[in-house]
Amino acid sequence: MDALYPRLLVEDFDTAARFWTAALRDLLGIEPANVVPAAGYASWDLAGETVLALFSREALAQAAGTDGLPSAVPARDSTMLVLRVDDVADAANSLSRHGASVLAGAQDRPDWGPNLRTAHVRSPEGTLVELQSY
Repeated sequence: MDALYPRLLVEDFDTAARFWTAALRDLLGIEPANVVPAAGYASWDLAGETVLALFSREALAQAAGTDGLPSAVPARDSTMLVLRVDDVADAANSLSRHGASVLAGAQDRPDWGPNLRTAHVRSPEGTLVELQSY
């Protein structure tokens, strides 16, 4: 049983699924465990545990009965996906090649923790991603 894993709610399922398939292949060497475009769902597993799932915002809104509410996104991010990687700069470059925008390149963050290095990127679908090594 998966105890906890992030599920990103996405507007453009096809774009998000293509990006995360390429990104997780490069960063973790994994392929999707499930991709169900008709349901707007995809997931990726590592060592038998789900590490990431995508779900269509529209499909979730219909399932939860919130499809009549506005879908406006706030001006600032309210969530962020954090990925630990071996080399922050290489990972940022890899995600950039797959369509992510680099918001803040690789930099040391001694105030955040010993030997912590981060970069921040935005996926094509809009998810804020922090890449970190320590």
